[in-house]
Amino acid sequence: MATTSPAAPAASSGWLVGQVANLGDFAMATVAGIGDVAIFSLQTLGWIFARPQRRDVLVPNFYRIGVMSLPVVALTGLFIGMVLAVQSYAQFKALGLQTRLGSVINLSLVRELGPVLAATMLAGRVGSAMAAELGTMRVTEQIDALESMGANPIYYLVVPRFLGCLILIPSLTVMADFMGVLGGYFYSHVLLGIDYHHYWANSREYVDVFDFVMGVFKSLFFGAAIALVSCHHGFHCEHGAEGVGRAATNAFVHSFVLILVLDLFLGIWLNNVHDFFRPEGPRRLL
Repeated sequence: MATTSPAAPAASSGWLVGQVANLGDFAMATVAGIGDVAIFSLQTLGWIFARPQRRDVLVPNFYRIGVMSLPVVALTGLFIGMVLAVQSYAQFKALGLQTRLGSVINLSLVRELGPVLAATMLAGRVGSAMAAELGTMRVTEQIDALESMGANPIYYLVVPRFLGCLILIPSLTVMADFMGVLGGYFYSHVLLGIDYHHYWANSREYVDVFDFVMGVFKSLFFGAAIALVSCHHGFHCEHGAEGVGRAATNAFVHSFVLILVLDLFLGIWLNNVHDFFRPEGPRRLL
């Protein structure tokens, strides 16, 4: 008669206990990380209203965040507008709606693609740089030196960067929208031969002020999220060059994921607001 080895149930039980323990550790680390970011964010917001920032500190940060990001944002918006025209033309031509191509391109740009692309470029170019810069300061103990002199590092290092991202990302979003609209029009009119009068007439009919304001409003949340997440990763950087690189990488990845999550929930909420003030329902292309 076969006998069951007592080691098999014990091994299975030990594996299950290990998996539960790993899941618990992950959950606790996630909750602790969210709480740490929340405390860091509240401290940053508190210092914004506690003391005004110096002009000679704000202007260089504004220049690096806003002015230096304009070329890459403009180039990205230009090509995204042309890509939208390329991908949408075949479907609209099959329906005989070529002249309404501008409404889809411009509506997609001002509501979704413009804000998200501007925020993505800001996270990649500025967010990673902020995390690497602050991480290097943490590794070389410059942040500790500030604290030892009685200066608050969040006020001197985080608040100017936060204000730069928050204030200047709407301008970057407007630039992405403008270049995207320009790129879509150029490809549609010059290369596809769509009549410019009907192109702009349909754009005015289906794209209103609320769509534009919706995109700019969402960009404020994107900019705040990028600054807080990137600066938090830099402040809590691990020692060594590997820690700085990991902080820069995590800053971009987490910022990008947070941008998509915020875009989803803000889009749902703003669509409800739009339906409340415009009860006749969404505009139709057909």
